[in-house]
This record gives sequence, C-alpha cells and structure tokens, in this order.
Amino acid sequence: MFTGIKACLQLKQLLDILCSPRVQKQGRSSMRLWLRGLVLQVLRSARGTCGSPGQPPTLPAPQKVVATWEAISLGRRPVPEYFNFAHDVLDMWSQLEKAGHRPPIPAFWWVDGMGAEVKWSFEELGEQSRKAANVLGGVCGLQPGDRVMLVLPRLPEWWLVSVACMRTGAVMIPGISQLTEKDLRFRLQASKAKCIITNDSTAPQVDAISADCPSLQTKLLVSDSSRPSWVNFRELLREASTEHSCARTKSQDPLAIYFTSGTTGNPKMVEHTQASYGLGFVASGRRWVALTESDIFWNTTDTGWVKAAWTLFSAWPNGSCTFVHKLPQVDAKTILNTLSRFPITTLCCVPTIFRLLVQEDLTRYQFQSLKHCLAGGEALNPDVREKWKSQTGLELHEGYGQSETVVICANPKGSKIKSGSMGTASPPYDVQIVDDEGNVLPPGGEGDIAIRVRPTRPFCFFSCYLDNPEKTAASERGDFYITGDRAHVDKDGYFWFMGRNDDVIISSSYRIGPIEVESALAEHPAVLESAVVSSPDPTRGEVVKAFIVLSPAYSSRDPETLTWELQEHVKRVTAPYKYPRKVEFVSELPKTVSGKIQRSKLRRQEWEK
Repeated sequence: MFTGIKACLQLKQLLDILCSPRVQKQGRSSMRLWLRGLVLQVLRSARGTCGSPGQPPTLPAPQKVVATWEAISLGRRPVPEYFNFAHDVLDMWSQLEKAGHRPPIPAFWWVDGMGAEVKWSFEELGEQSRKAANVLGGVCGLQPGDRVMLVLPRLPEWWLVSVACMRTGAVMIPGISQLTEKDLRFRLQASKAKCIITNDSTAPQVDAISADCPSLQTKLLVSDSSRPSWVNFRELLREASTEHSCARTKSQDPLAIYFTSGTTGNPKMVEHTQASYGLGFVASGRRWVALTESDIFWNTTDTGWVKAAWTLFSAWPNGSCTFVHKLPQVDAKTILNTLSRFPITTLCCVPTIFRLLVQEDLTRYQFQSLKHCLAGGEALNPDVREKWKSQTGLELHEGYGQSETVVICANPKGSKIKSGSMGTASPPYDVQIVDDEGNVLPPGGEGDIAIRVRPTRPFCFFSCYLDNPEKTAASERGDFYITGDRAHVDKDGYFWFMGRNDDVIISSSYRIGPIEVESALAEHPAVLESAVVSSPDPTRGEVVKAFIVLSPAYSSRDPETLTWELQEHVKRVTAPYKYPRKVEFVSELPKTVSGKIQRSKLRRQEWEK
C-alpha cells in the first residue's frame, strides 16, 4: 500500500513539474521525452528506492568493509554474483559517514581556480546522483545496457553522470573534449549510443553529424543556456526527484566502454564490467595510491582518459576525497599554487606534467599536506624523479597499466624503488615476459609484457574488443594476454620498460595512432605518402614527427610555409593534439620487400640522434 501511495505522489509531483513554465519552454520534443520517462520512473519505484527512509542495517567497521573489497580485488575472495558500485560502495560510505565513521572531509571537491567550489559528502553525492539517474532513466528513457557517450571537461557533472550511469545500469563511454566531427561520428556509430552528454563547445560538432547517427535519440546539454534540439541537463537536475531505484546489476554486466587510440586502423572499443573497474582498483588504491578515508586525492588527468576512472574507482572504495581542478589549460604555476592552497595529500600526474613542475623554483611553494606522489601514463624519466625528490623530499611512485587492464606494475608506497623501473607486478596479475611463442623468458631477457589469462582469467580485465573478435583473439598468445609493450624483468621482479611493439606515440600522456595522422595528411594534395613516428622531446617525452614525400607539384614550395600549412590541416581534420610538431620532407620512405613502410627504422633513427 505504501509503495502505491508513494508512486501516486511521485506521479503528481512529476506532472506538476511537467506543467511548470520552465518545462513548457522546452517545447513539445522535451514534453514527449518527459512523458516517455514518467511511466518508467513510477514503475521502477515499486521496487523500492536507494536511500529510502527506514531503519538502516547494522554497519560494519569501515576497515572491515574495505578489507573485504580488497580481498576480492586481490583474488583471495570470489567476486559476488551481483555488484553495483553506486549502491554497494558509495551508498555504504554514505551510511558509514552518517554514523560518524569517516572524517569530516568531502567525498568530492571541485574548484575552478577563480573562487567557485563544489563540495559533496557521500550523502550529497548520493542525492545528486540519484537525481541525475532520474534524468537519464526518466527523461532519456535509458534502460540497463543502453550506451551513453559522455564528453565533458573537468566539470562536476562528469562525476555526477558517471555515478548516475551506474545507478541506471547504463554504459558510459567517456571521450575527450577535443574530439572532432569525424571522431564523434565514428564513436557514435560504432557504439550505437542512444544518448550523448556534452557542453556548449562540443554541441555544434554533434549537431553537424547527428543525422548520420540513427541510434542517437537524446542530446543532453550541460550548460546554463539552451540550444535547439537539446535537453538542458542542469534544469532537469534541479527539478528531479531524489528517490531512485538502483539497477540490480550483475558483476559481469558492462559498466564502461573506452575507445583505443587506433594504432593500426580505427579505434577499438574496450569494454569493462561492473566488477572489473568497480572492484579491480581497490587493492592498488590501497597499496600503490596508499589511500585512506582521511586522504584528499588529486589526479590531473583529462576526463576522457581511463586514468580519470582509475581515480574514481581507487579513491571512493577507500573512503577518500576526489579533488578536481577545472584546469582548462595545464599550467605549472596553477598546479603548484593549488597544492599549496588546498589540503591535498595525494597527487597523480603524467610524467610530462612533473617535467614541467621541476622546471619551476619549487622552494617558493609550501606543500603542507602533500605526502604521496604518483606518475603514470607514460615512462618516467629518472632525472625528473630525482629533481622532484630533491626539491620536495617526496618520492615519485610510478605505475603502469592499459585501457584493457587495471594497474599491471607499480611501485607501492614503502617499497624499494629502482629508478627507471615500472616496479613489480600488481596483484592479482601474474605478469611475465614472454617470447614470440608465448614462453616465459628468464630474468634479463627482453620480450613482450604479458598477463596470464589461463587457466583462470583475472576478473579485473576487459571483457573483449566489442564487435572485433579477431582482435580479441589476436591479443592472446598461449596462456597470456599480450600488452603490445616490451620490457625485461630483473632477478628481484622489477620490470624495465623497453618500448612498444606497435607504433603508438605517447605525447604528454595522449596516445596517438600514426595511422590517424597519416590518413589526415593524405587528404592534403601536397602529400604523396607519409610515415608518422615518435620523436624525443625534452618536455613532452615524445612528439609526433611526420616524414613526408611531396607530390611533384609541391616539391618547390617553401618548406617552412608548407610545414605550417600541413600542421594546420591536420589540426582541422583530426584532434588538434595529434598534429605533427616535427616535419621532415624526404625523397622516399624505407619499405619492406612487400612494400610496407618500416616505421621502426624511422623511429630508431629519431631516438638514436
């Protein structure tokens, strides 16, 4: 009886909202979306709601809760059949927080650098994310398993929508804000996403290609203004109910899809499950990131990269605060001033940013709360590590992983660090160096970094490359998953990165596939053929370099003018960060007998200079 009364009251509340002037202004299209969602939302309420009033269950101590999750993460306890990060982790911490089992620090803390701040406790995060879930499940009509593309800069709504997707069972597909029309079209078509959530800067590109994406049904705009054919997320959020029935997801149900960098063709879709990410980072969050419920963790990464999710799934299971700076541009002084002003205890950056930081006079800054620093996303130069440590007294703990995995190797806090090493294997992975036949090599032998997946595949692993069974099968060799990176391991179990099997370029933590850049160059009439490789750079680690054979009609053009023209062309055709910062015009490219370009020769030539 109570559920029926509550459903009727909820229906009346929604109808009142529907008739309000604010909603009337959104027009008939939005009206239909609301009506479609009404029935779904009311029917779901019959199952009970997350955060419903009533007597809370007896709560265990936080240490016991985290220890249980950590044991699962380490492979020492079985993965539960059902798991939902929002319900089982965030709502648990909300109860622990209300019971006084957590220090009075936010669960989420966002600043824009100009005085604006957003602070949410776990309870407030739960309330706001339930409202966001009602927008997704009600207005957008999203069902468990439906895919949502999320393209936002470092705004609070990115974290809010990420949690809302978990509550509804929708699958989030993060993307960086620099995606072009071509990038967006490919991702929307390949993923068959039903909804996209973005802001004013990306909305025009979406409008330009949305007619080519038949699966796309709803466009949500995170903005204080309106746009034709878009539904305003912030307005709907203000009006949404805080009551929501959390989807009952299985551990193996999909949680997120990430697109790879497309090193040998179009980007591939990497699928992760509710458990692979939701529980897979607990152990590394405890050991490598060394987080507790008293810590405030700042990871400066872009929201479109997997490291943003790594932070979320490392910090919140351990009861820590996730700190975010809007950081529209990466600026060393802004980062250093933020570390001085706010009580940040843990910092994670790509090595490129640490290279920028150590060029500043660090003695001018006082990091009173900072106690643990991490680097990942690309190889850490030993010189940067030594400079950071000598000026701050803090060690840099390097970690290594991929979109397909959680943390593979790391230097945990308190362990011995060998400068230049990625550290030791991170449980539950059995990491080995193997040869071309899949045989384990002895210490000192260079080979492929591999993770054992037989007879038992670790749960904290990607499900597959969606719609690409050939690539999924090709990623395994014998009993191992092959990362595509090469290294050797010493007698103490420390791994030493040697290079990559593929031709991917990692510049300032951005993974760039040469095929994408070469394809963009090929669209310019001046380019007969090209080869793109990495080239060393003192600031970015490595940058994109293009070797170009010119068409006869352009062979007499001024090289500097033509270089600039080609760079601008690439910026327009693909994401701006992919453009070749170095260009060399050559008469021919090295090729194999079968006519394939030998990028490895060009890359070796660059790095041996």
